[in-house]
Amino acid sequence: MDSSTLIKIELGQKVSYEGHNYRIAELIDLSQVIIVNETTGVSFTVPIAKLDNKKPSTPTQVEDLLNITGESWSIAKSRLKIIKPLLDLPRRSRSDVQHVAADNNLHTNTLYGWLKHYETSGLLSSLLPKVRRDRGSTKFDDEIEEVIKKAIATEYLTKQRKSQRMVIDEVKKLCRQQGLTPPHDNTIRNRIKALPLELVALRRQGRKVSDNTFRPIKGKFPGADWPLSVVQIDHTKLDIILVDDHYRKAIGRPWITLAFDVYSRMITGFYVSFDPPSAMTTGLCLIHSILPKEQWLAKYDINGEWPLWGLPAKIHVDNAKEFRGNMLQKACEQYNIDIEWRPVARPNFGAHVERVLGTFSKEIHALPGSTFSNTAEKGDYDSESKASMTLTEFEHWLANYVVNVYHQKIHSMIGMTPIAQYKQGILGDEHNPGCGLPARIKDEERLKFDFMPYELRSILDYGVVIDKVHYYHDVLRPWINAPDENEPKRKRKFIFRRDPRDISQIWFYDPELHSHFAIPYRDTSHPAISIWELREAVSRAEAQGRETLNEHAIFEAYEKMREIELEAVHKTKAARRSVQRRKIHAQTENSTPKNDRITDVDFDDITEIEIEPFDEMDDWS
Repeated sequence: MDSSTLIKIELGQKVSYEGHNYRIAELIDLSQVIIVNETTGVSFTVPIAKLDNKKPSTPTQVEDLLNITGESWSIAKSRLKIIKPLLDLPRRSRSDVQHVAADNNLHTNTLYGWLKHYETSGLLSSLLPKVRRDRGSTKFDDEIEEVIKKAIATEYLTKQRKSQRMVIDEVKKLCRQQGLTPPHDNTIRNRIKALPLELVALRRQGRKVSDNTFRPIKGKFPGADWPLSVVQIDHTKLDIILVDDHYRKAIGRPWITLAFDVYSRMITGFYVSFDPPSAMTTGLCLIHSILPKEQWLAKYDINGEWPLWGLPAKIHVDNAKEFRGNMLQKACEQYNIDIEWRPVARPNFGAHVERVLGTFSKEIHALPGSTFSNTAEKGDYDSESKASMTLTEFEHWLANYVVNVYHQKIHSMIGMTPIAQYKQGILGDEHNPGCGLPARIKDEERLKFDFMPYELRSILDYGVVIDKVHYYHDVLRPWINAPDENEPKRKRKFIFRRDPRDISQIWFYDPELHSHFAIPYRDTSHPAISIWELREAVSRAEAQGRETLNEHAIFEAYEKMREIELEAVHKTKAARRSVQRRKIHAQTENSTPKNDRITDVDFDDITEIEIEPFDEMDDWS
């Protein structure tokens, strides 16, 4: 990715406004800046939301995160670790760069190149080693990978605290014993440098040193010293029953996934749905948290500002399974977001996000349809009969509450409103300088793809099959029956991403064009359905004792389910909830482009379904 993916909002930054080039002369507040035309000297105030990069954005070839080998990713992480001290220097000199280069046995110009790439994009992938496409990937054979892992585990990550040189010697010895060509010394050093510091301290120096160095002090959240330095994420089931928007009858309690800035107590983003917490609800909450909110507020016609956007330095999450997984970890590493897990049975952290969810609950108890927190508080209140708000109406209410009430009320712990604390942390005051406005993500599509679940599939004569559903488009033709690059006798597997809320199309990542393309059903007469509807149809077809379970049988079962559901919709909450889910999920179909090249995916306008966590979604087969 290049500089077109980020729009930096800082003094002196060159930007584009309405097609003309300017320079930012002054930060007025969280939503406006003064820009100046350097040729004419004319200056005026403009909304930050309308700024663009100085250079016009051009399509760029982007490597999918899943297509990056573990070896290349480790090298990129080691490079970031080397330049990180230089990134934090306010007045970096050439001697500073030379000193770090000498310590790491590197040329000064090499470090300057890494700094330029990383500071331009802010993405870990900008530090990937250059790989010649005609020579394949940099990934080692599995045997060498295992040798390196074994040597690091048995020689380096032990209380004996052996040197890196001894690890390198052990790798060479094991390679000779197995008849393998040993990797370069620097490759092994890079692997060691990429190890988590907390893990190294734990294995080499013990739990006490590790906890004292890396674990937070009870009652205090370390590192939350400026806006977006630490963002907590949690879920809860809300104490309110909502209704469907057709029959206005009760359909159940919604879930909320909420992100919270510990420094300012600002809500950075949230996601509400009828489905339990999952990796996708967490990803949607993160996306809402990171992206600007202007269009989202306009959708709900909210008369207020939510001037918060940008990548958090760290997200703090519970140790629940929905937060775990290689995809989530890699996506966060790509955007330089640290994940800090709350240790099981070691609640060292203050429950900031739980407290704000408790505050929301008190406000919700005043709404019609509230279930309250306990039976005594509820009394003889009939929640279902009083329920009157749809999911859309409730989300509208919640957005208005966050923007115009919660962010504007004095918070007892900080002695001011969250919005005032956030503004002070960003712009500073007479006592402390601010950290400055965060950069705005311009390549929103890439951000969403990076957090989306995926499948690995071969492309056959009839296209691609996922969960017995066939997909095809001519863009797949060059890759039909393509052999694996390393094992020619096997078929090559390609990356396909699928939105579980609408499986009528999948996104194919072309490894040569470095772009995603939409691939529709092979039989386009099939209706758009979600993954949970597909699984329900499969279960129904199996229950009917179908000997051959194929695509036709699955969609036939689906159509029969819909007939039964429509007959029951007046009678049961489950049927009404099912219809409501499908209606909201249909927004995905309407807002997602059906052309070959994916151009816009509006994740804020769609509702989540229950899916597996990231680590279990890597292979849905």
